[in-house]
Amino acid sequence: MKEPTLGNPQNTIAVLQKYNFVFQKKYGQNFLIDTHVLDKIIRAAEIGKEDCVLEIGPGIGTMTQYLSCAAKKVTAVEIDRALIPILEDTLDGYDNVKIINEDVLKVDLAKLAEEENDGKPFKVVANLPYYITTPIIMGLFEGHVPLRSITVMVQKEVADRMQTGPGTKEYGALSLAVQYYAKPYIVANVPPNCFMPRPKVGSAVIRLERYQEPPVKVEDERLMFRLIRASFNQRRKTLANGLKNSPELDLTREEIGSAIEALGRGASIRGEALTLEEFANLSNIVYNMKK
Repeated sequence: MKEPTLGNPQNTIAVLQKYNFVFQKKYGQNFLIDTHVLDKIIRAAEIGKEDCVLEIGPGIGTMTQYLSCAAKKVTAVEIDRALIPILEDTLDGYDNVKIINEDVLKVDLAKLAEEENDGKPFKVVANLPYYITTPIIMGLFEGHVPLRSITVMVQKEVADRMQTGPGTKEYGALSLAVQYYAKPYIVANVPPNCFMPRPKVGSAVIRLERYQEPPVKVEDERLMFRLIRASFNQRRKTLANGLKNSPELDLTREEIGSAIEALGRGASIRGEALTLEEFANLSNIVYNMKK
């Protein structure tokens, strides 16, 4: 197996110039140019020779080279057709890598796991395009894609939202959704100068360790997430008003009041004060009420 050659700015610039590559803003392209950060990502993802890795947005193949050296197999999904000939060049000799030129949001990832890893769980590793971070992560969880963990570079603000708890301004629907499916922890904060071109925001590497079983029991997952979305759609309103104003919920004011009372919370409580366990309990109360 060849040693990784990308990861330092000179080699990245040489590849981009060779192919006259033009960064596409619409794809949120910011390529990593820091070998220390790449090493941290590989270590945090705990990639071993028995692992099959799904990489989303390989770019010019910088992290793909590192993953190839560490893993049994890497399947990388890249949307930008202009990057395919570059990847064929930079990954020449990395024989355990397969590149798929598709939009990851349109790929059946559960089927891909079946085809590429006999249905066994992937480890997902990626420097995610920041503009579609949430749809990608939620698609992985809600699509019941078999996966052990997700280790990704995201906007720092988004990483903070994923791991925060009740009562903070970052806490919201994303926090609860991620924490229902996985245990999050931030591995490292990454400054803009570790990328080319430099993003305007700070970044962070976050690892999401997938739960085998969610930490709370709910009768109806979809109902719980409808309640969560309704609670945060109008953050400054009380929980009761948020639920009443939601087009997703068919609840009378009386039913909402009874459910919140059964939860043991007062009428003035806001959704941002409720824990995941309380949202699960509220969901089960509403479920049984409507049954």
